[in-house]
Amino acid sequence: MLLAATLEEALAAKAVKALIDEAMLTPKPGLVDADNSGSHADMSLELMLTSAYALEETFREIASVSYLHPVNQELREKIAAIGRQGEQTMLSATNGVNTHKGAIWALGLLVSAKATNPEEQNSIKILETAGRIASYQDRYRPISKTHGQAVKRKYPVMGAEEEAQLGFPHIRHASLPALINARTLGKTERIDALLSLMATVDDTCILHRGDWADLVEIKSMAHEFLENGGFATEPGRDIFQCLSAYCKSKRLSPGGSADLLAATIFLVS
Repeated sequence: MLLAATLEEALAAKAVKALIDEAMLTPKPGLVDADNSGSHADMSLELMLTSAYALEETFREIASVSYLHPVNQELREKIAAIGRQGEQTMLSATNGVNTHKGAIWALGLLVSAKATNPEEQNSIKILETAGRIASYQDRYRPISKTHGQAVKRKYPVMGAEEEAQLGFPHIRHASLPALINARTLGKTERIDALLSLMATVDDTCILHRGDWADLVEIKSMAHEFLENGGFATEPGRDIFQCLSAYCKSKRLSPGGSADLLAATIFLVS
């Protein structure tokens, strides 16, 4: 077993690398990548990378308090407090731009889950542990209004909190199999994993800026991209261009899917 300090550093570095790998993945529809800022007027690749590096200490602290800790309410509340401070660190580094709030939640839970049982290598079991942690009540959670809460009041969708409490079903059934399949085929690209999420996730980031019809259209095009062979085929590439143009023209960003992709990368790296 790794020594505690070594494990903390390794998990934090792994979480930061997952954020960097997600940001660097190019091209991505509606999201910041190495070519452009997608649908974001206030973000850039440089800002995303600055945010990722700024969060390393947050993930290290989460790993530290979680090391061999029983999965209980105390743990949930400890990492929640660190996560909230991490959000402030992020906002300070980005001059107030919310680059990674959702990723702090998802990756923080996975870092915590892994640190509670460092010997566990099974991704599904790590996701299940993360779900158990997320399911405990945080008694010190501040009362605040978020975009996700506003969307859930308007539409019958599952937000980031419910996704985590259920053990990240979209990672288990969509992006994780897609990444594993890509590895089996000798492919290094992760775009299929992202599009598998976009095809299935009721992304509250899309619904915040758009409406239900936009979500349905984006999910449909993402599904068609995969069904038509992705970037390996001309129809797949054409569909991807249409999807990217749609997101950019309506300023829609699948940020929830991006957060889940970073979490998936963390699991398999």
